Amino acid sequence: MNDRYIIEEAIRLVDEGVSVTLPVDGRSMLPFIIGGRESVVLQKPDKLKVGDIVLAWADNTKYVVHRIILFDGDCVILMGDGNLVGIEHCSLADVKAKATHVVDSREKLHDLYTPWRCCAGRLWWHLRPIRRYLLAIYRRM
Repeated sequence: MNDRYIIEEAIRLVDEGVSVTLPVDGRSMLPFIIGGRESVVLQKPDKLKVGDIVLAWADNTKYVVHRIILFDGDCVILMGDGNLVGIEHCSLADVKAKATHVVDSREKLHDLYTPWRCCAGRLWWHLRPIRRYLLAIYRRM
């Protein structure tokens, strides 16, 4: 079974109102979501805003779990927290789910939108010019 099939099944369940926990892979959401060790809890997207972490069909090529950085009309611009410059685009209709929680390796549930995490996400956005160095340090720890 390939990843796309699993993701599309998760999207179908989210559309039916079911909360789905989906493991994530990769480093694109470091340091807030650790691929290969953590999972995200997905729910139906509602009242999306800048800063939300979403599952979206990006650039008509792939599914990503990334943060919304900008709305431009019906276009949503996304960027992974671990990315240095790369962004993705999708339409509002291509945003399939909103990540509400992260489940760590000990199966502990963490809300992605606590005041602390929201503040840290905004700060991380402003640290883009030095993210390369901060991520290098983080990966070595």
